[in-house]
Amino acid sequence: MTMEERKAKGLLWTDTPEAMEAQARARGLVYDFYHTRPEEKEKRMELLQQIFGSLGKDVWIEPPLTLAFGKTVSIGDNTYINSNLTLVDDYTIKIGSGVLFAPNVTISATGHPVHHKLRTHGEMYSFPVTIGDNVWIGSGAVILPGVTIGNNSVIGAGSIVTKDIPADCIAVGNPCRVLREITDDDLIYYYKNRRVDEETSE
Repeated sequence: MTMEERKAKGLLWTDTPEAMEAQARARGLVYDFYHTRPEEKEKRMELLQQIFGSLGKDVWIEPPLTLAFGKTVSIGDNTYINSNLTLVDDYTIKIGSGVLFAPNVTISATGHPVHHKLRTHGEMYSFPVTIGDNVWIGSGAVILPGVTIGNNSVIGAGSIVTKDIPADCIAVGNPCRVLREITDDDLIYYYKNRRVDEETSE
């Protein structure tokens, strides 16, 4: 069984020379991305297309960005990623459309075994991470291997997400837990009790 097959089955795996070469290529592209000027939008987009496995329309990523492979990551349309996103992306990370990332978010698809005897050669395990559409992830949040976050949910700043979060809710804390559902009452909060359709029609 190859290391990629072991990874896909959730078994322990270790890096290979081929994987290390792929990481070096990806990090070289990220280095080039770091060193673009803010006004070089076309150059940035060209580099991001090379870095990621799939990149939707109107995606904006503020440097710095840290990752291992890039090609294991897909990002949907109209997603905004603020500075200092860290992707431990040895395995699949799927980010939906309309997602907002505050600064200093970490998404890890990989971890290490708890018992030291299973880490002798740098053994790791990986599970996919999925972030649904229209999710907002607050500053400093950490999302751990195997987690799925449902559509439209909000993850509070500083949260450590260890388990799946359902759709349409606010979840906060360490470990991250559902605080409440998002309801239509949340539509009027910022409009001072005016109807949203009235505000937007002006």
